[in-house]
Amino acid sequence: MPPVPSDDRGLTLGDGLFETVLAKGGALVLLDAHLARLARGCAELGLPAPDFDAARVLMAQAAEPGPRIAVRLTVTAGSGGRGVDRPAAPALRMIATSAPAPLPEGPARLATSTVRRNAGSPASRLKTLAYLDNVLARREARAAGADEALMLNGAGEAACAAVANIFWIKGGRLFTPALDCGVLAGVMRAEVMAIAGRRGVEVREVRSSPAAILEADGAFLTSSLVGVRPVCELDGVGLGEDPLIEAFGAAVRDAGLA
Repeated sequence: MPPVPSDDRGLTLGDGLFETVLAKGGALVLLDAHLARLARGCAELGLPAPDFDAARVLMAQAAEPGPRIAVRLTVTAGSGGRGVDRPAAPALRMIATSAPAPLPEGPARLATSTVRRNAGSPASRLKTLAYLDNVLARREARAAGADEALMLNGAGEAACAAVANIFWIKGGRLFTPALDCGVLAGVMRAEVMAIAGRRGVEVREVRSSPAAILEADGAFLTSSLVGVRPVCELDGVGLGEDPLIEAFGAAVRDAGLA
């Protein structure tokens, strides 16, 4: 892979997007959904659409043989421009990398982070290269002895984990934070919501305080790399184990998505 130029806007300004796709035996899982989200993100940021044929080739080349590989496609706004101003016609730069992605062991323990999601920023709903808040939230959670962070927005509403979406179950209904809480529209989030719909489980996208999670019958995280991961604890308080969580996890596994 050629070195990234020192004037690359992704490097200097975080001007760009990325997608992380699970590869199993060389096959890229839910690739079309990831590329569709990338296209929406580029449109929202005012970037040209990537060359998706080239992206597929790069990612296929990076998808090393193995049971579970994380393949990351990074798309930057390229080089040029002065300061924050882009050149008139940005030339995107695409880079594909990979790394092993073993499943985490056991359920996750969450700690509420002091780092807040900026729900008023379009970037909070996109997979941009500016991920420092997520880095700091995960670091804070690990320092507290947890596996993952629960991130709130400026209004104190539950938003997401540092690198996952969050769901909880109450009375047989499935709840998840609404996207306008400052939430990334996760690919696995959408899959789980579709599974719930097919099973006749009501799904509600809500604005709720973390208390709703503590009072729930169970909670879980979703991401493209972990599928469905139960949450056993939030800020030292144990959470329930609703059987719907295992049902969703099994449906994702049976579909070959995790």
